[in-house]
Amino acid sequence: MKTSKNKHRAQLHIHDLRLYADPSRVVLRPFHLSWHAKQAEDNRALKLVDDISALTEVEVDREYSKVLADFEDRHWQTEGMFAERWTEVQTALHLGDTNFSSARQKLIGAYFCHEYAYAAAALMNPSIVPHPDQSGCQEGAVRFIMSLRAVGEGHISSIAFREGIALPSGQIDLWPQGTWATSVELDNGSLTDSDSAVMVHRNANSSLSNTVIFPVTEQQRNGLEDLRLVRFQHDDGHYEWIGTYTAYSGSTIRSELLRTTDFKQFALEPIEGEAGRNKGMALFPEKIGDQYAMIGRQDGKNLFLLQSPRLDRWEGEGRLIMEPRYPWEFIQIGNCGSPIRTSHGWLLLTHGVGAMRKYALGCALLDLDDPSKLLARTVEPLLTAENADRSGYVPNVIYTCGAMRLENQLIIPYGISDSSVGFASIAIDDLLKTME
Repeated sequence: MKTSKNKHRAQLHIHDLRLYADPSRVVLRPFHLSWHAKQAEDNRALKLVDDISALTEVEVDREYSKVLADFEDRHWQTEGMFAERWTEVQTALHLGDTNFSSARQKLIGAYFCHEYAYAAAALMNPSIVPHPDQSGCQEGAVRFIMSLRAVGEGHISSIAFREGIALPSGQIDLWPQGTWATSVELDNGSLTDSDSAVMVHRNANSSLSNTVIFPVTEQQRNGLEDLRLVRFQHDDGHYEWIGTYTAYSGSTIRSELLRTTDFKQFALEPIEGEAGRNKGMALFPEKIGDQYAMIGRQDGKNLFLLQSPRLDRWEGEGRLIMEPRYPWEFIQIGNCGSPIRTSHGWLLLTHGVGAMRKYALGCALLDLDDPSKLLARTVEPLLTAENADRSGYVPNVIYTCGAMRLENQLIIPYGISDSSVGFASIAIDDLLKTME
């Protein structure tokens, strides 16, 4: 990253820590029976079960042994997953009671599963929030949860997580990941209607750092994109962790909410109202007056303040608060996560898009009581892709979905050309000096 003596150029500390796309990180996932059972003219799912049913028990034992030799050590509770998948197949295809042996049932389950390298293509666009459990932390340290957009085969985006701790010294430590990952499960597998809210939960024996949220509804089937997490404080003082993200069906998009109090169970629900048709909405961490508030880009170019009496419904176009002003953001600007409260005002990380579709990070300062008032903004980018960081899955992009305050510092995880994730930090006072 370039540095400069220009008074408008922020002096960030760039950490050595990097995260990369990793094809070795796989989860065991089911095939979607909606395709196999409903769209194939000859009902391939039933034909597949019939073919396995015709095997002798000796052949079943031999084939199942091959499957276990290949996959048992690569996943957690592999045989349990196969057994669960058999039960789902039995129900979905209305097979009724069978005399299948345990090995045959699990072999059928294995045929309806596959490995998926969920972060093989890209890892990007992180957000970061304080962890619900801050017990045992040294003074000034913050345990955190980071969300990441992971992209795998077919350009399908999912939500991955990492846990860690940020120390007063500026050091950032991530908790280790295991050798396997698990996907969240639907509480009610029948609720996949595109207009319905659904509940999902992580496996009780899996850590959050080894958990992935995949698309589960028709509206989400081509991806869950760019989760912007925030720790939201309700009027009664209790916290809820809420994220806005884009659900992509393959042809249409809409904004949705992820809501959780413990990162063990999650609600995924659509945002109602005309404002929900847009990407990149970011929720304030508290109400402004008696209204919920978001930053959005309603026209695809500028930033607006949206307000609503309901968290799940957002109407209207909002109030215009920022337009592109400098060459590095002439094409469009957008938010880079939820605003962060300081004594000076709301700090809002932004991104600007300039010539050759180069993305850069900036920042704005909004009035605490009336965030439609823009108090100041960065003249130069905080961070841009330079040298080797310009190359990647999507070149020339620096992007984040949210930063975290650590006393007088901002911790900023950021995506680098959609291929890796880096970390930066800056003193809030130094950041404010770059604005006018």
